[in-house]
Amino acid sequence: MNKLQILRELEKYPVFGIRELKNITGKEEYARIIMHRLKKEGLIQDIERNRHTLRSNPLEFASAISWPSYISCWSALRFYNMTEQLPNDVFVITPRKRKKRAIKFKNTKIIFIKAGKNSFFGYMKERYGDSEIFIAGKEKAIIDSALFKTASFSEIAGIVKEHIAEINTGVLAEYLLRINDRALIKRFGFLLDSMGIDLHNKLKKAKGYNYVPLDYAMKSKGIKNKKWRVIVNAEP
Repeated sequence: MNKLQILRELEKYPVFGIRELKNITGKEEYARIIMHRLKKEGLIQDIERNRHTLRSNPLEFASAISWPSYISCWSALRFYNMTEQLPNDVFVITPRKRKKRAIKFKNTKIIFIKAGKNSFFGYMKERYGDSEIFIAGKEKAIIDSALFKTASFSEIAGIVKEHIAEINTGVLAEYLLRINDRALIKRFGFLLDSMGIDLHNKLKKAKGYNYVPLDYAMKSKGIKNKKWRVIVNAEP
């Protein structure tokens, strides 16, 4: 098997290592020699130890580095054109604990966020470039951005307001209840209420009684909203 044939086989993998190359070449020792040559010639790119790719866009392979995982937060919101900002980072949600929480690939940082079992859901497989990627749905990307605080709640609120017609609020409420984070429920409940979407009957039993600031990125000073137990420290 020549070099071109090997590269064509490797194109099937967004991320590969010695094991995948051995499956192609048949022998591990030969696979290691080929891997060394391909790296030396600049035909493959390092992601991390024994993890390589032929792709140039990290969004095409980020969800294949750790299994299971999916792309979410700002990266997913940009994928759905729900923000015009071009994120410098790719956020990957995984239930696995990793030694390296971030990987630098060219000018992009791939950030891994560990999620609990109750919050690892709401993603799907999508085609992107030459790869199939796992990525959060719109509702889950919005919730993850607040749950893991990768953006201020004011920024998230702005996205929700601008794209409310694209958001399934029933799914949003279902996901909030499934995650069962009281602060999250209060913030989104208040936000949607300010937009004329009242989910109080659906969410009130899970919201709790303590007050939380609407925006966790700002000081906890403002008017208290009794209905949602929110300190309104930012414009909803």
